[in-house]
Amino acid sequence: MKTYRIACIPGDGIGQEVVPAGQAVLEALAASQSAFRFVFTPFDWGGDYYRRHGRMMPVDGLEQLRGQDAILFGSAGDPDIADHITLWGLRLKICQGFDQYANVRPTRILPGIDGPLKRCPPGALDWVIVRENSEGEYAGVGGRVHQGQPIEAATDVSVMTRAGVLRIMRFAFRLAQSRPRKLLTVVTKSNAQRHAMVMWDEIAQEVSREFPDVRWDKELVDACTARMVNRPASLDTLVATNLHADILSDLAAALAGSLGIAPTGNIDPERRYPSMFEPIHGSAFDIMGQGLANPVGTFWSCVMLLEHLGEAAAAARLMAAIESVTADPALHTRDLGGQARTADVTRAVCARVAAPQPVPQPA
Repeated sequence: MKTYRIACIPGDGIGQEVVPAGQAVLEALAASQSAFRFVFTPFDWGGDYYRRHGRMMPVDGLEQLRGQDAILFGSAGDPDIADHITLWGLRLKICQGFDQYANVRPTRILPGIDGPLKRCPPGALDWVIVRENSEGEYAGVGGRVHQGQPIEAATDVSVMTRAGVLRIMRFAFRLAQSRPRKLLTVVTKSNAQRHAMVMWDEIAQEVSREFPDVRWDKELVDACTARMVNRPASLDTLVATNLHADILSDLAAALAGSLGIAPTGNIDPERRYPSMFEPIHGSAFDIMGQGLANPVGTFWSCVMLLEHLGEAAAAARLMAAIESVTADPALHTRDLGGQARTADVTRAVCARVAAPQPVPQPA
């Protein structure tokens, strides 16, 4: 029996509710079969850790995580701590420290969920957004001078390297190649950002020659927002910079029904370090501790975690359980217009993955 070591970092806000829910679902899945098991290690890093120690995670935090097979993360964000401290002190410290340069965000309308695109036919909204996750607008390069003075100045410099753009473009083209439609949209803003984004476009053109079976086009990021709403079926796989994909993926989640159902994976494709999986909804302190959080985004992130570990059958089984639950309006949480609670949804998914699976009959 295989043993997978999973680091659990609930972080802040509702992360402390949905990560234990995700762990419960993974435990139920493991208990239903004999091929693998999980060993979970909890880490209490986040806002409360910052209040005790003056930092979001310990100095040797990356070393503590290095031996894990994957990381299940909740959220970073605390109303009493500046956002740049919570983000750079925990989530981005892990993403950059482990060179998780591919951020992957699948989006589709799950069964039973009423998305805002009323004219969208079934299957028309089925996207994967690939976000460059290590440089670009979130490279962390910049500074402030003359603070508090009339001449105060601040800079945030977007840094793109040929190596960084090459590897995310190849990742995106390979992902598009693996999907049925073999269609990629490269999101850009090279009409206004005439240096780094022009290089981005040029490298996309270069990499496209390595993938002659992939159809691809280029779209300005502002036009892409309209295209996502007006022509969702024209999109399949998208690749964008750190900032652009951050914004587009939230729009995609809203179009699919709720940020509460959206997953993401921070991937090191070379598998030198553990990859990290998380819902995208944030800490949502306004509902913390009330049992109202939608755990579906965490469960779908667990599907991505299983796929990354090579457990495709288990991932498909969990995804089927999630879709069975979302198809039942009685199990919709408040963000989906229902009254179900976090515990209700978690119990239902656990029950479905624990149920005996039908034995395939010979044809």
